[in-house]
Amino acid sequence: MTILIEKPALDSQNLVEETKELVLDGGFPVPKSLSGDGFFAPEINSFGNSFRDYNAESERQKSVEEFYRQQHINQTYDFVQKVRKEYSKLDRMEMSIWECCELLNEVVDDSDPDLDEPQIQHLLQSSEAIRKDYPNEDWLHLTALIHDLGKVLLLPKFGGLPQWAVVGDTFPLGCAFDEANIHHKYFKENPDHSNPNYKSKNGIYSDGCGLDNVTISWGHDDYMYLVAKENGTTLPSAGLFIIRYHSLYPLHKEEAYMQFLNDEDKENLKWLRIFNKYDLYSKSKVPVDVEEVKPYYLSLIEKYFPAKLKW
Repeated sequence: MTILIEKPALDSQNLVEETKELVLDGGFPVPKSLSGDGFFAPEINSFGNSFRDYNAESERQKSVEEFYRQQHINQTYDFVQKVRKEYSKLDRMEMSIWECCELLNEVVDDSDPDLDEPQIQHLLQSSEAIRKDYPNEDWLHLTALIHDLGKVLLLPKFGGLPQWAVVGDTFPLGCAFDEANIHHKYFKENPDHSNPNYKSKNGIYSDGCGLDNVTISWGHDDYMYLVAKENGTTLPSAGLFIIRYHSLYPLHKEEAYMQFLNDEDKENLKWLRIFNKYDLYSKSKVPVDVEEVKPYYLSLIEKYFPAKLKW
């Protein structure tokens, strides 16, 4: 089912001239800066470093680099085909979206250099920041809330996958590893690195083939996409795109692998870039009052999802 996103009534010409920023089809601009009560992106994370600084000297950074070493070695094309087929069965358990949100209290992401708080707080911080700046886009609020729910793959009841198979930046497989990938040097130890079929820029793919036809490293993004899609969510395609590719930083931050995008991908990428500011920069040590905001998000869950989902 395709859901059309109603666009706000804005004077797009004036706004474009003022912001000189990215404009969505229909004249919906992405503001360069926000005033008043709008979300303002900070310059440093909760550890006092720049966001996504993978070179800062700290014990956390050392563990993050070790994570990427393992991820880059073990995430192969064949591995992803196998594990995706297994988890596509959605036979682990049945539960609601909110029950899954509560499960994330048990998860800390070892790949994240910016945060070591329970994931439920990151979800609510992201969604509440978006809610303030885009009050009419309720699908985007909910997308922010659920985008990381796939991290439950780390828990024993979901197979207890290693961190390198669940979190971290994602990247295409079946083609050359672009140097835009974080800690690119470790790909030399990946078996796919020596596969002649994957040596070229496009590898086994063609220009404009669409990201849906490109095998991406396995993790929480793709798993939550499968859960949402197979359980019949009515989120718009942009919401599903955000869920599936929000960790594909080499593409949406560094513009690598852009040759694979089709027209729908290009439009959805604009929404992903809006979302990314809130996903990245809203990470904070200041907690959200869960009970205060819970009724609002329960209403969105009821609007866009069935009461129980297969996971």
